[in-house]
Amino acid sequence: MSEEIGISTEYIPLGQFLKLANVVESGGMVKIFLAEFEVNVNGEPENRRGRKLYVGDTVEIEEFGSYTVVSEG
Repeated sequence: MSEEIGISTEYIPLGQFLKLANVVESGGMVKIFLAEFEVNVNGEPENRRGRKLYVGDTVEIEEFGSYTVVSEG
């Protein structure tokens, strides 16, 4: 079961999403986090913190779990 993370915009960059999901504490930690952990977006490996995530996208992070982007409004 994946945790739902709501956004109020059309998309959210992966780095901001990781902060919103409380995976990282600050934006500065995102680059290091992506280098150390395997992150998959919709089943594909991803290491770009600027990757745009849209409603319906699924983010899977080893040792953290699965997250789904949903609309807040």
